[in-house]
Amino acid sequence: MTDKDKTASLSVDSAAQRMIDKAAKDGCITVFDRAKAMKPCPIGSEGNCCRICAMGPCRFTKDDARGVCGATRATISARNFARMVAAGTAAHSDHARGVCQLFLAAASGEAKDFHIKDEAKLGALAEGLSIKVQGRAITEIAHEVGTRLLAQFGRQDGEIELAARAPKKRQERWRELGITPRGIDREVVELMHRTNIGVDQDCYSLLMAAARCSLADGWGGSMISTDLQDVLFGTPKPTLGNVNLGVLKEGWVNIVVHGHEPALADMLVLASREREAAEAAKKVGAEGVNLAGMCCTAAEVLLRHGIPHAGNFLMQELAIVTGAVEAMVLDVQCEMQGLAEVAKCYHTRLITTSPKAHIEGVEHIDFDERRGLDIARQIVARAIANFPRRGRVEIPPETSPAVVGFSAEAIAQMLGGSFRASLKPLAENIINGRIRGLAGVVGCNNARVTHDSVHLALVRELIKNDVLVLATGCAAIAFGKAGLLAPEAAQLAGAGLRSVCEAVGIPPVLHMGACVDNSRILAAATALLAEGGLGDDLSDLPVAGAAPEWMSEKALAIGQYFVASGVFTVFGVGWPTAGSPEACRFLFEESAKLFGGRWAWEPDATKMAQAMLAHIDERRKALGIDKARERVLVDMAQRRELGAA
Repeated sequence: MTDKDKTASLSVDSAAQRMIDKAAKDGCITVFDRAKAMKPCPIGSEGNCCRICAMGPCRFTKDDARGVCGATRATISARNFARMVAAGTAAHSDHARGVCQLFLAAASGEAKDFHIKDEAKLGALAEGLSIKVQGRAITEIAHEVGTRLLAQFGRQDGEIELAARAPKKRQERWRELGITPRGIDREVVELMHRTNIGVDQDCYSLLMAAARCSLADGWGGSMISTDLQDVLFGTPKPTLGNVNLGVLKEGWVNIVVHGHEPALADMLVLASREREAAEAAKKVGAEGVNLAGMCCTAAEVLLRHGIPHAGNFLMQELAIVTGAVEAMVLDVQCEMQGLAEVAKCYHTRLITTSPKAHIEGVEHIDFDERRGLDIARQIVARAIANFPRRGRVEIPPETSPAVVGFSAEAIAQMLGGSFRASLKPLAENIINGRIRGLAGVVGCNNARVTHDSVHLALVRELIKNDVLVLATGCAAIAFGKAGLLAPEAAQLAGAGLRSVCEAVGIPPVLHMGACVDNSRILAAATALLAEGGLGDDLSDLPVAGAAPEWMSEKALAIGQYFVASGVFTVFGVGWPTAGSPEACRFLFEESAKLFGGRWAWEPDATKMAQAMLAHIDERRKALGIDKARERVLVDMAQRRELGAA
């Protein structure tokens, strides 16, 4: 195998390939090198290792093996799965708690640089919570909304309020199963308690508790985060942006925002565009300040401000390898510790900003929302001062235009118009067969598979078969780099989907936001159901979900809340309960009877697409919309006959 072939086996993105080669020449170790050197444990990767007490770790290599405490392989596998769901739920929901606190600070005027930008969505949120709107000041409404949503974290009894947004039949099913989430924090803490040694030792009981915890994420933490961020920073609408490493500019001061929380990034947008920043940049020989993004923080500012997106998870180190990044600003989640070692090879200044996320040896500036813009200016100044330290720069030329910002509200407006926003046209085109169904394709990158390859192979197959794709997170950026977020990509879709995309002017893959914004997919699916003709529960819809290159515990929490909401969901790469037939039986088979949705695991992109299409067709058949319907123009005589009948 040639060096070129070896690089191609690591990523299908030519910009990433160039930087992988450059890193090797520069003697810089990246995630791709570390993945090659560190092989995954075959026992742990299947969920067959337990290390939650000091009598272990216990490794299960035989079917009838038991741990020192007597725990079976099924219990250990379910326990490990549940702990991953709890951690993923905690990550999304702690993010949401921070958003609530910022929202309240903005409403009170304490965080003076942040303001309510979407008053209409605030009003809709308030009405959904039965909060009086008429005759009240915006700040007063916002304070009550923020207080009510913040209370969802510490709630001890009853049901989290946003679960009432789910279809009534779905709510009834959750109640029958006893998995309607209560307080968000309660579900995470209880699940962690259940998984401690000597507590819940029944595989099915553990997995049902994991389902309830995940619902506290999808219909709680993530939904709260998305809604309040929309009110505070603006609800996304279709926006043209550019993606891939080519968005970095050679003669400019480049600042990359990386992580998942938009508060500081939103302030950096303002600070980087100020006249003082431009003048300071020119004094050190730069043309100006260029802000770009990485991962989900990048998605937030791309959707709302058109800030270019430099890449997804496995490209964070490669942005530094260009030699063109003066500062990479980190908040929380998916930030590799390896960034610190890569930055030492170049001049990039790494700056962590969250009190929850420090990296050993890396500069830290605590972000205080009460001084948001001042801190952003401080970071911009440090980046500008670093520009003269640049060495050799090599920026790949690759960049692709992408239309992003398809919130549920934006989709409804594009289909129904500004004054009659509706998903009815979407429902009608699913019923008439032009659109076969919907697929949510989300999730991370994983160094155990060729970067972006499974994402792209899956989605190209889906759109070719008339499936409209809703995307978030790192998956969405994979599609953007490949040109699938441009309206012109409709040419790659089947005849039916293409006709709809071209009529409306949308791409066949809709970028809906960051990974917390998977709640937008739930909202869109619920609104679609309300249009009629497609059943009365989410499990009736011809929809499927997938995370082809997942790696984070957050992805597992997302997948579990989609399954518990009634959606068939397939993951690629590896499967965390593969070593337990009992756990797999519950997740892959019995979940369908309980939730109407189930898990599947399939690493091959073509087979994954086939499984999703088969499920969509099965749902179409159950709805009686599986056969093509010829459109018949009814003349006046026929109308009279219909009236007489």
